[in-house]
Amino acid sequence: MALGKNYEGQHCSLARALELVGERWTLLVVRDAFYGVRRYGDFLSHLDIPRAVLADRLATLVGAGILQRHRYQESPPRDEYVLTERGVELWSVIYPLMHWGARHFATGQWLRSFRHAACGTELDPGGRCPACGNADVPPGDVETVPGPGVPDEPRQDPVSVALRQRPHRLLEPLLPADRA
Repeated sequence: MALGKNYEGQHCSLARALELVGERWTLLVVRDAFYGVRRYGDFLSHLDIPRAVLADRLATLVGAGILQRHRYQESPPRDEYVLTERGVELWSVIYPLMHWGARHFATGQWLRSFRHAACGTELDPGGRCPACGNADVPPGDVETVPGPGVPDEPRQDPVSVALRQRPHRLLEPLLPADRA
């Protein structure tokens, strides 16, 4: 029996959410937007994603109000993509999923560590700061730094290099200002 292409007939909010974020690459595009990646070429080089797939995922995320497209150059026309308020809400799903993946599939070695920028404390698995009374830390107050799981031969695309250079707050543009 062939699998359906959507969850039509499923009267479930999880099924509806998976319609949007359940396709391959979608959550990685959103993750990179949290890292501050905004431009098509930077998503492309960091994710090693096929061009047509990236264009489709960006269009879908813009259409769903997860990302907003902003023109930064008129000729030739160039756009960048920024998380909307609706998109920022996905942090509370993405961070615990990343933590779960590191715990079960990456021998506990995080490629990136996440800490509360105000006090420098590592976030707990739910994205809260243990030092600040377990208050939920909004993504704009989260700083990411290279973790202990950085491979011996790390990726050399501009996004990976910039993320290894110094601590970086989520949602702040990562490139092109950080380019040498």
